[in-house]
Amino acid sequence: MTDQRSTMALKENSYVVLNDGHRMPVIGLGTYAPEKFPKTLAEEGVKVALEVGYRHIDCAFIYGNEVEVGRGIREKIADGTVKREDVFYTGKLWSNSHTPDRVRRALEKSLKDLQLDYIDLYIIHTPMEMKPGDDPLPVDENGKFIFHNTDIRDTWKALEECKDAGLVKSIGVSNFNKRQLELILNNPKLKHKPVCNQVECHIYLNQSKLLAFLKSHDIVMVAYNVLGSSRDEKWIDQSSPAVLEDPALNAIAEKHSRTSTQVAMRYLLQKGIVVLAKSFNPARIKQNFQVFDFQLSAEETKTLDGLNKNLRYMDTVKWQDHPKYPFHDEY
Repeated sequence: MTDQRSTMALKENSYVVLNDGHRMPVIGLGTYAPEKFPKTLAEEGVKVALEVGYRHIDCAFIYGNEVEVGRGIREKIADGTVKREDVFYTGKLWSNSHTPDRVRRALEKSLKDLQLDYIDLYIIHTPMEMKPGDDPLPVDENGKFIFHNTDIRDTWKALEECKDAGLVKSIGVSNFNKRQLELILNNPKLKHKPVCNQVECHIYLNQSKLLAFLKSHDIVMVAYNVLGSSRDEKWIDQSSPAVLEDPALNAIAEKHSRTSTQVAMRYLLQKGIVVLAKSFNPARIKQNFQVFDFQLSAEETKTLDGLNKNLRYMDTVKWQDHPKYPFHDEY
């Protein structure tokens, strides 16, 4: 009976229903890796994840590995591990393609690289736009990023058209603050609401105010950097404290005979947040998925709430002069 109950719990808690009726698995495999790692790691990681039971794969054009990730998905479809409709794939529109004429082209490029007929979720990677063109990170002669400023509502309309054309099932945003989301939500011409906002979220940045706002609009929060541990020199402040070494987190983990990673993930899941866990280590990929069969108490959740420091690992200081820099606002 216990086994059956735990299987039922897994089924009940393993996805959320989005505001457009589609279902998103609550745990996804993140596939970003620093440039020093071979792209084939993502392909192997995806295959292991799908074998273990993950059904949500999160990637992006800017990661430069959609070809490999697509290959991993297709191999597992070909060998019968999964059907295409079982896999929820998230792709992202990069900042050099916010002008309406470039949106569909960018999506079609991802589809071609992935060798898939449709994407389950396509999100605007960041509200901060770069100069439109083929260079993903255009800089001027002084090495400064060249910004651009398309009305985000026009970008959103082009995304809506991609959804209506059947190229993507759901559309959403990432790294948006409340004000930027309201621009889209309050647009009288809005046809499809964003289904999610993917943001950095962990015990040191619990995003409680943004989460309450998103819930009030039936928008799902998807959390990245949940373990605060990618430590990529290009994006992460190397002097910041490590989430997984937090003494309070480790004390709770010990009490449950769990890893600090599992508790850090469970904490967010119990708040109704979809969690992206990033690893290419097969044992860790499996371990990160074993979070459905235990529960944190209200007291433990309160302890973890108390660890919030509003600490961002993602270092975006080089973009803070952008007119759409989202992190000047409180949330």
